[in-house]
Amino acid sequence: MFIFILAPEMDSLEQALSHKVTEFLTSAYDLSDPKLEFQATRKDFEGDVTLVLFPLLKLTRQNPMVLGEKIGNYLEEQVNDVSHFNIVNGFLNLSISDSYYLRFLGASLKVEDYGHISAGEDAPTVMVEFSSPNTNKPLHLGHIRNNLLGHSISKILEANGNHVIKTQIINDRGIHICKSMLAWNLYGDGETPDTSGLKGDLLVGKYYVLFEKKYREQVTELVHEGKTQQEAEKVAPLLIEAQQMLRKWEDNDLEVRELWDQLNNWVYDGFGTTYQKLGVDFDCFYYESETYLLGKSIIEEGLEKGVFYTKDDGSVWIDLTEDGFDEKLLLRSDGTAVYITQDIGTATQRAGDHPHVKGMIYTVGNEQDYHFKVLFLVLKKLGYSWANSLFHLSYGMVDLPSGKMKSREGTVVDADDLIEQMKRTAAVIAAEHGKIDGLNEKQRQLLYEKIGLGALKYFILKVDPKKRILFDPEASVDFNGNTGPFIQYAYARIQSLMRKVGGELQLNLNLSLVDKEKEILKHLSTYPRLVKAAGEQYSPALVANYLYDLVKLFNSFYQNVSVFGESNEKLRSLRLLLCKAVANNIKSASDLLGIRLPDSM
Repeated sequence: MFIFILAPEMDSLEQALSHKVTEFLTSAYDLSDPKLEFQATRKDFEGDVTLVLFPLLKLTRQNPMVLGEKIGNYLEEQVNDVSHFNIVNGFLNLSISDSYYLRFLGASLKVEDYGHISAGEDAPTVMVEFSSPNTNKPLHLGHIRNNLLGHSISKILEANGNHVIKTQIINDRGIHICKSMLAWNLYGDGETPDTSGLKGDLLVGKYYVLFEKKYREQVTELVHEGKTQQEAEKVAPLLIEAQQMLRKWEDNDLEVRELWDQLNNWVYDGFGTTYQKLGVDFDCFYYESETYLLGKSIIEEGLEKGVFYTKDDGSVWIDLTEDGFDEKLLLRSDGTAVYITQDIGTATQRAGDHPHVKGMIYTVGNEQDYHFKVLFLVLKKLGYSWANSLFHLSYGMVDLPSGKMKSREGTVVDADDLIEQMKRTAAVIAAEHGKIDGLNEKQRQLLYEKIGLGALKYFILKVDPKKRILFDPEASVDFNGNTGPFIQYAYARIQSLMRKVGGELQLNLNLSLVDKEKEILKHLSTYPRLVKAAGEQYSPALVANYLYDLVKLFNSFYQNVSVFGESNEKLRSLRLLLCKAVANNIKSASDLLGIRLPDSM
């Protein structure tokens, strides 16, 4: 009789078992495509992998004990690596042989990117938009979450066998941009990044805050003169002048356009520095100043098709009340574009530039949930087939212990300042824990950067994207608990261990595993499924929490099982190879989060 041996090179243990269970169900009950659900066996029960029987009971007309016995006996007879089984209620718990996990260890060490799928020539292409800053202010803590989330999702999608195009739309036009421009024109006295010593984005952001200050002063004065608050906010001279500047910009006024170019270029230089510090990059850029005109032309097409309509004042709208929304403004009465006009233009331009793209993912905060529902619906009503493959990766805001950030009031946490703060905090804590002993200054600075940014990225990404974050810099840089440094230290410890290894390590497949070893190998074997789930759910948090569980398992193993002290050479080699596999997996998963790992600390 042919005995099936589980191959660790296959996609997963569950898939291999699924093949054999389906084989049995097809033969016994004529079920050709049963939906099987496997999960890790609960720690309080014996076994490694559990088949959930409940979905199969109605299809087979069997009770759980009878069906479980039949499937379990079949697997024991047919699959060499299923050593025994037990049934608890509607759950079939399967015990997998040590031999399988040893073969899995050997196979995973031979694969450079275990758990990742390389994108073939015909693999689908996905576009991921993230960052998308305004050119009237610097990047802040909220942008950091956006950038880290978008960049990590890009890496996770690549690990799932997709080609990925990383892009951003630069919000470089509109009334908010004109506010900075006007304030600099009126109050800047020719100040530049060179003369001020400020990064370009910081300098321009200073004048955005100044505009708001001066504008509020004018509003207060108008209220004292007898106008209502609402009236005053509409007729304040500064706002009127900013609106005039916007119209001049749209009319291609030479002087306004030159000022706009000058300030925007300062900002782009500033953004580039911050992106480099964060370790994020982009494949292509789009600019609202270029796409809004396309958006306006598409609005005209929509009017001709009867998708949109014009009100008496000349403004253009779409009625979405039958779809559960409201009426949506698309063009103002003076012909100027609104945000959705620009987004329509950007989406269509991207689709034209990259017709092979199978999906577009917008990484934008959850305050824009409604906007994207409307945007996607409008694009569908315009008849674009690709509109069905658009996805809004919505995420929660980032708060500080001091409260919510407000750009207009200048109470945001500047991204560059936060990065430097993280490095300083890392330096203090690393020194307290004796992590810098024997390092020269250059090595110390590099370590602070890796620890500080690793702490920042992990703290941000370990939280489900939909949830709001209360960011605490001090708590994030901790060598204990669910933190980046905790992960980094485990990797550095293993690297230190491996440097002591002399000669090539050999894996003996006839050894017996202790519980701590098997727990780690079971966890490592779930990594391909974890990467797939993270891609399907657009959630780096799944990767971060997988890492945390892996490091906890490794630390428990290292504290309780002798490695270098083991006298049996075969066992010592096995445990060192297990350490190597853990380090490889930490590096692989950390890379999906954009976290760099120190070789020593």
